[in-house]
Amino acid sequence: MGQRQRALEDLVMSIDPSFWRGRRVFVTGHTGFKGGWLIAMLGSLGAKVYGYAQAPETDPNLFEAMAIAETCEHHENDIRDAATLKAAIAAFKPEVVLHLAAQALVRRSYRAPLANFDTNVMGTANLLDACRGQSSVKVVVIVTTDKVYENKHWNWGYRESDRLGGADPYSASKAAAEIVVESWRYSFLEAEGIAVATARAGNVIGGGDWSEDRIVPDAVRAFAAGKALGVRNPDAIRPWQHVTDSLVGYLLLAEACWRDSTFATAWNFGPDPGQIAPVSRVADLMVSTWGQGSAWENQAIPGAPKEAAILLLDSAQARTRLNWQPRMTLETVIAMTIQWYRCFLTDGPGQRLQALTAAIIADALGTTHH
Repeated sequence: MGQRQRALEDLVMSIDPSFWRGRRVFVTGHTGFKGGWLIAMLGSLGAKVYGYAQAPETDPNLFEAMAIAETCEHHENDIRDAATLKAAIAAFKPEVVLHLAAQALVRRSYRAPLANFDTNVMGTANLLDACRGQSSVKVVVIVTTDKVYENKHWNWGYRESDRLGGADPYSASKAAAEIVVESWRYSFLEAEGIAVATARAGNVIGGGDWSEDRIVPDAVRAFAAGKALGVRNPDAIRPWQHVTDSLVGYLLLAEACWRDSTFATAWNFGPDPGQIAPVSRVADLMVSTWGQGSAWENQAIPGAPKEAAILLLDSAQARTRLNWQPRMTLETVIAMTIQWYRCFLTDGPGQRLQALTAAIIADALGTTHH
């Protein structure tokens, strides 16, 4: 391990395993990419987890590859069904609620904008309202996105106090969800002693994502088939980071909110400025890491739905108040991600993949020594 990586790890505030051991945690969206990694992390910490989500959207998917259903109380339901969601929370009596369920794809939001708003805005309102009057609930963390900000195409990062906005339906729905959170916090939940925070992360990547219109799964599908990856916007600049870096931030935030309600606000969790890169850089790294048979080509589509050219986060608040710090360079993130997919493609689901995932999680949680 290099000096810089070790120096980063020395700064990181570690997750407190004793906080999570036996803790009752309600997670929405556990069948998705981020949610699956979160369940695996919570399982390694000894939490008692209730997963609430629709069935996995893709085949293959992380949920089945990692046998997530065996590590939590698994329930397939829709967050748009307010009555069922409320009954589930009342029955499980969670102490911490982590809300990740969402329609998370920009281009899909153009194709089905009403369903996008229904899931991301009303789904969030349903979740918050389901927590009202539940004496067991102490902390709620709502995961939104870095795209909640009114994009002014700045060359510097957005701070939590910057104006919310959203030109595309996905971004607008997530910005609206932030406003819904603020309303429920001040109108209802704060008075009940429930600390509600929002978490805004950048473009997270890692093994087990098979979604459409995302560069890593698109690359893996292309390379495995001996085809070139088509990149529609190679000059777009994004805050890339490994999925576990953002999830550690969410867990640290939940712990902090439990201790002190002043942490119940909005938080950015983005990579170091030096790890921000254009899509072309990520494509280059994936090609060089994958090796023989891989390539990428520019496939900009005239008239395609608009996407922001540049989007950066300022995570100074998380660094100073939570001592949170991303642990991986972009090169490490890509190498670890490609290793995961190669393991899956070579061996399929099984012990080797489970062991690799467990090692990645242990490193992210700081429970291993180098």
